[in-house]
Amino acid sequence: LATIGTYGMQNTEKRVGFFFTEVAGFSRFGSYTGNANADGPFVYTGFKPLWVMVKRVNSSAQWFIHDRERNTHNPIDENLRANQTNAGSTTTAMDFLSNGFKIRHNASVISINESGAPFIYFAFAEHPFNGDGENAFATAL
Repeated sequence: LATIGTYGMQNTEKRVGFFFTEVAGFSRFGSYTGNANADGPFVYTGFKPLWVMVKRVNSSAQWFIHDRERNTHNPIDENLRANQTNAGSTTTAMDFLSNGFKIRHNASVISINESGAPFIYFAFAEHPFNGDGENAFATAL
């Protein structure tokens, strides 16, 4: 019997794990707390995001993915849900800024900003370079 946290698994159960590490100027991972306000939390990443995925930690809510490819200007409201099969929606919004992202969605049943709720995020840079001008992805390899 193996465990992940407090969840026990039988030897026949299969799981996939994804492990990330931050690369300066390329990726950032962390958390924020929702405030249920359309002027939501600002999350510092140190770069302008190209792609951000957000998930509420203490619920079975969706994994929301926002990206600059489908929305070329703020607010970034088109999103995909990594855990669902539907094509996407415009139910949540955020602004991509030069040094992070800002939530622009108030609380609702499906949200990225419920009051007091903890969220995790994964962010990747629009122009992935570290401070010395090298490509951060190549440096990480």
